[in-house]
Amino acid sequence: MFYFVEFVATLTLNEQDFKFKEASGGAVQPSHWSRVLSIMVIAAKNSKSTEGPDLTKGMEEVKILKQFPPYGSITGHSTADTCPTCRGTGRIPRGHEDQLVAVIPCNDVRLKPRRTKLYVCISMAVCLFLCCLILFFLFPRSVILTPVSVLSVMVYFTPDTIEMEVTNLISISNENFVPVQIVEFDVQGLVSNAVVGKTKISNMTAIPSRSKTSYNVEIDLLITDKGLNSYCKSSSIKIHTLFLELQMTMNISYLSHMEQLSLNTFEYIDCGTNSTTPHPVR
Repeated sequence: MFYFVEFVATLTLNEQDFKFKEASGGAVQPSHWSRVLSIMVIAAKNSKSTEGPDLTKGMEEVKILKQFPPYGSITGHSTADTCPTCRGTGRIPRGHEDQLVAVIPCNDVRLKPRRTKLYVCISMAVCLFLCCLILFFLFPRSVILTPVSVLSVMVYFTPDTIEMEVTNLISISNENFVPVQIVEFDVQGLVSNAVVGKTKISNMTAIPSRSKTSYNVEIDLLITDKGLNSYCKSSSIKIHTLFLELQMTMNISYLSHMEQLSLNTFEYIDCGTNSTTPHPVR
């Protein structure tokens, strides 16, 4: 626009110069006019090319701004009210971050995450797998108490009684994935339904996970029955066999709970002499 005004002024001056020269009888040079006109056309083109994009861009910005209210205004009039959050400064006061809520447009991409169903399914599958894994390793399994054999029987005669020391081998298997602690182990011996001996063990070691451990259990028997005394001390009988019933009770602790195991077994021993040989318990 400025170029066009400047060259119009130049054209006016040149016309006056032309009139002056014509009145004075001077000759006018055509090249001078052609030079002036060509410069004016080029300047007009340059001004049009530079102002065209700026004007289009400005019109687009005006159209966009008409759709939104001015900054700091809620009703659309910037002079009517001020933003209550920042009071028109554009900054949040310090110490108020926990009291303010950010407003996000509905078309924000953060509100539409991709592959949501896939992530939810993967999370559920991982949680289910972890739960199954925990249940598999922590699910309580059985602890088995098994008598193995009679190792030895020591017989001692007194005038009125018979004392015997019976040593048995027992096996305890732990099928759990955690150690099992033996709290107490009780053994009671019976002959002809009469209790002849008891023993209690409370210092047994723990059973490691997924393992089997053997223990030697010794029980003292005292026979005071006159009929059994005569039977065991009789020299006319070569084999003095007694059927001994063992009642075993074991209290164990694992996975924060107590459990009691019970087992009854029968074995035969020789009460006449120390001739009992080691043999398996059936």
